[in-house]
Amino acid sequence: MSELTARMKRRIKRRLSEEKPTIQIGKNGVSQKLVEEIEKQLEKKEMVKIKILQSALDEKGAREIASKIAEQTEASLVEVRGHTFMLYKRKSN
Repeated sequence: MSELTARMKRRIKRRLSEEKPTIQIGKNGVSQKLVEEIEKQLEKKEMVKIKILQSALDEKGAREIASKIAEQTEASLVEVRGHTFMLYKRKSN
């Protein structure tokens, strides 16, 4: 997992800021199927915006959930804002 530069983070935030989250984490939390879907979208688009619904936020905070998913998908966590976060993973050639 490569570290993102400030410039790359800004570019990703700009690209995703207007978009709606393509994945939502609900009361079932982070399942293996959800992680696989995130990986599939990262492979296709390199970046993904994910929203954590209130029902998924029990004792864990949004940053903790986002970090865990980033680790599982080997993606870089770009930003956590409220209950929404962005991941980036360079396409594998």
